[in-house]
Amino acid sequence: MSRYDVAIVGAGIAGASLAAELGPEVRVLLLEAEDRPGYHATGRSAAFWSETYGGPGIQPLTTASGPLLRAGGHLDPLGALHIGRDGEAAAIDAFLARFEGSGVELRSVDPRAYLPGLRREWTLGVLEPSCEYIDVAGLHAAYLAAARQAGVTLATSAALESARREGGTWRIETRTGSFSAAILVDAAGAWADQVAQIAGVAPIGIQPYRRTMLQLRTDPAPPADCPHVMHIGGSFYFKPEAGGRLWLSPHDEIASDPCDAAPEEIDVATAIDRFERVVDWRVEKLEHKWAGLRSFAPDRLPVYGFDPAVEGFFWCAGQGGFGIQTAPAAAKLAAALLRGHAPDRALAGIDAAVYAPKRFRNRRA
Repeated sequence: MSRYDVAIVGAGIAGASLAAELGPEVRVLLLEAEDRPGYHATGRSAAFWSETYGGPGIQPLTTASGPLLRAGGHLDPLGALHIGRDGEAAAIDAFLARFEGSGVELRSVDPRAYLPGLRREWTLGVLEPSCEYIDVAGLHAAYLAAARQAGVTLATSAALESARREGGTWRIETRTGSFSAAILVDAAGAWADQVAQIAGVAPIGIQPYRRTMLQLRTDPAPPADCPHVMHIGGSFYFKPEAGGRLWLSPHDEIASDPCDAAPEEIDVATAIDRFERVVDWRVEKLEHKWAGLRSFAPDRLPVYGFDPAVEGFFWCAGQGGFGIQTAPAAAKLAAALLRGHAPDRALAGIDAAVYAPKRFRNRRA
């Protein structure tokens, strides 16, 4: 039986980034149920970095991740435009108020100056200049490469079958073999509560939700300087992509069991209908459609830290749709908590207690 200091369940962005942070210090095993890492949520991201996306509870992790992502060459300029109809001024004001004093630059603008073809009822706009494209595949690959170079062992097709705590050690059985580790990390995304239950840990109530994405060809094509466009009411977003394409989502959240998510035709139709009510561009072709799962804890904040009831079980879960844009800071925070170290200086001002699993202490197995 191979022995490790830390076994991480899940090799998506959460598990891969944490493994890369821990690898230089301890022996790490990275377990992935699929035959390749990042098949589910990580591989289906909408691929943008926005400091406001996810709200004030997520923003400190996103903001702290920005310089680290830029240093790695994983961000490219984009900009975001939050738009509203005539009757949505209160939502615009509330949005601005939520981020007042956060350091995130937000400016009230005329949206027509940034989005040609905008229909006349869309009169309200807020510009978020810091929003950027994020190279999700490149970032994930970089973390996996760093983990490998640090000596991390990656085991694929290694779904967790059992995990039991004996004498201060986790005895782990997977489809590809047996392992042991002092610490077991749950970075299993949509399967986080299932992994906890396999290990005899009370679930937190992490719920996966399906999110639909489309790739469209439009006439006219999105202009070269088109920003990422979000409805202030949360009913859609879209952004330009390479080759004059457009990525569109109806911003749906459909509760789901953990699964290989697929788009539903009604959600595809809803997305296109909402888009056509925003701009006068014609949809020439639906080129591609997909869906992914975003997994939230009950308070919609991520969970980082040791379980208060079960020794050696560490949560790294519930990242919602924000796990990629927060990955650098979140991995550093989780690694510091796991090792009992002081947080990295890049995390100054982030309160780790906000994300601690002990906030769910009244849950039952």
